[in-house]
Amino acid sequence: MGSRDTPLATLAPPPGDGPPGRGAPPGQRAAVGAFGAGRGPGRPCAMKLTRKMVLSRAKASELHSVRKLNCWGSRLTDVSICREMPSLEVITLSVNSVSSLEPVSQCQQLSELYLRKNRIPSLAELFYLKGLPRLRVLWLAENPCCGTDPHRYRMTVLRNLPHLQKLDNQTVTEEELSRALMEGEEVTAPGGEGMGSGQPEMSYALSTADAAADTQQDTLSYGEETSVQGQLGLKSPSRDRFPSFSHREAVSSRKNRNNVLTAILLLLRELDAEGLEAVHQTVVSRLQALQKQEQQEDVE
Repeated sequence: MGSRDTPLATLAPPPGDGPPGRGAPPGQRAAVGAFGAGRGPGRPCAMKLTRKMVLSRAKASELHSVRKLNCWGSRLTDVSICREMPSLEVITLSVNSVSSLEPVSQCQQLSELYLRKNRIPSLAELFYLKGLPRLRVLWLAENPCCGTDPHRYRMTVLRNLPHLQKLDNQTVTEEELSRALMEGEEVTAPGGEGMGSGQPEMSYALSTADAAADTQQDTLSYGEETSVQGQLGLKSPSRDRFPSFSHREAVSSRKNRNNVLTAILLLLRELDAEGLEAVHQTVVSRLQALQKQEQQEDVE
């Protein structure tokens, strides 16, 4: 981060550390001066992100209208006000002291989250991001939760957030998403009551039997479903294949179907050439039977 004598407010994020073209937010020098400037790098000053700071940096009049917010290098420890920003799409919190992801769990429009070099203690905090359907970019590197095994870390993040397109400034590949199903770990809500109390819980990699039974936390999106079907040589059915179903029935049916596909994909990894050939023949026969059935239905 430069020498000890370099004012924090003059530092800009490194390339890629935040949305393109955005550096340290305007007015940061004043913010640091007002909240504990002069403290050494090893002694960060506790600081809460306030309504006034948000509106000033986002140049907005109301919290609910804030879409982009840059708080890079602001010594923040408390960002609970994010719960009041439902329209937030991009937030840069890199180089702070944030220790929980719970405050952003309410930001349903969030698509980019930059958290490099904070104090996220455990990958169990990913639990709070699993309900963000639009999240595509996450930068979580240089946090305690990353641990000492980069592969395990990346696989676990992608297992729990399969919609990500970029993680730690690296593009996510289809191959990684498939491997994450086997090599990543499913996380549960951090343990204890309240944030930061007790050790976060994390379940270890599911066995193939567990994967088949895990119907709530290990489902695939429509896009992932298509990817799985591609690997199995199956055609993707039309979304309007079941017009008579209610929305709830359709969603339930898709979840069950997705979990069956996930289990099949995991089991296929255990088969040898002979076993895969038997599966292939069965799939071909099943497809032929379904095609005949569809033709008969069309005639009727």
